[in-house]
Parts: sequence; C-alpha cells; structure tokens
Amino acid sequence: QVQLVESGGGLVQAGGSLRLSCATSGRTFSSYPMGWFRQAPGKEREFVAATRWGGSTIYYAASVKGRFAMSGDNAKNTVYLQMNSLKPEDTAVYYCAAGPSGSVFSTTYNYWGQGTQVTVSS
Repeated sequence: QVQLVESGGGLVQAGGSLRLSCATSGRTFSSYPMGWFRQAPGKEREFVAATRWGGSTIYYAASVKGRFAMSGDNAKNTVYLQMNSLKPEDTAVYYCAAGPSGSVFSTTYNYWGQGTQVTVSS
C-alpha cells in the first residue's frame, strides 16, 4: 500500500514560484513510478510530469516544460514539483500519484494524494 500526502500549495502572483511536496510511504522516488497531475474547475484532470522506474527519466507536459521540475529525495521519501514562472492558467488542484507505469494517463495510477490547491493571480 502506498500513501501520498501533498503540501506546498497556495496563492502566488503570476511569475512567482511554488514548490509542492508529496510525502510517500512505502515507496521511494527511484523505486516506483510517480506522477503529478492537476485539475482546474470544470476541466478534466491533466498530466503535468512523471517518472518511470528508476527515476532517472522525467518527462513533462508541453505546457509546463521548462518551467516545472520534478525531483525526489529518497532519504525523505518525498517527491517535489518545483513550479517557476507561474501563470494564471496553472491554477488548479495538484495531485501526486503512484502507479506501475508512470504514464501520462491518470487511469493507470493506483494511488493518489488528496491534492493541494495552487492559485496564480494575474
């Protein structure tokens, strides 16, 4: 069983930065595929970033590539999402997830955190 707890969300002005954390139990960043997704009001949950087995390869949605960076600290069993140059369209609830595939499809993930709200003001 994997438990995930996100933190670090908040209100930030456009152009600002936030770092989200996802504390995991039972798995580490390098031992299990992890992903970040987000869901804005009235929209479907969308892929943000993910890593596959081993954690050495991380891939991003085109909309965040170059602005967001996913990383992990195995000693702390924590996954991070550093978000820079934030835009109002980044406003959403952000979720971390764990699953066997590390894909862009949310349905392939078995475990989800409760989500953390990120609001970017213009």
